Amino acid sequence: KGKFALADGGTIFLDEIGELPLEMQVKLLRVLQEQELERVGGTQTVKVDVRVVAATNQDLSEAVREGKFRADLFYRLNIFPVRMPPLRERLHDIPLLATHFVRQFAERMGKPARRVAPGTLERLAQYQWPGNVRELANVLERAVILCNGAVIHDEHIGSLATSAAAQPATAFPTLEEVERQHLLRALEQTGGVLAGPNGAARLLGLSRSTAWSRMRKLGINPPRS
Repeated sequence: KGKFALADGGTIFLDEIGELPLEMQVKLLRVLQEQELERVGGTQTVKVDVRVVAATNQDLSEAVREGKFRADLFYRLNIFPVRMPPLRERLHDIPLLATHFVRQFAERMGKPARRVAPGTLERLAQYQWPGNVRELANVLERAVILCNGAVIHDEHIGSLATSAAAQPATAFPTLEEVERQHLLRALEQTGGVLAGPNGAARLLGLSRSTAWSRMRKLGINPPRS
């Protein structure tokens, strides 16, 4: 059985929903709309009744405008939105989270660390945490490894960017985003023409079929022929 069939009558959690490829978005939409699916290689339609909880750190409204996420799927998922504020908006949670992670990692590794020094906690609270709770957990896991006593100090934390210099994890574009922007610039320069001697494919040194395939994968709307 697949995940949806196993979750029949219960709840399924879909993490990083914004990373779902467009071709998979169509299949998920059918499950949500029709409450039915077909197993891979199967010939029968299976009815499912599943509560869906989906999460993402992306701005799906912007993804819809850019053609990366289907509008119909977005509206289907966005019936009851719940915003989870980033760690930088709830810095008062850091002492509790830090204590939890230190004890968790220390127990797992058999280390003596049990708490974080007050001054070090204050330093953690001044950082903006662009990587959110995962980044905090990674920093404290490294600290537990380096600490041979009961208390985590600054030297175990290492260097943290200052709050003014801290940049969101998404500030540096992914290779996929760079490729997408490159294709869009080529299409803009050729007036939306893909094929032919003056088309974007020729400009990029690609065959028409290759350029078309990359555009579909990156969610770029079909250009003029």
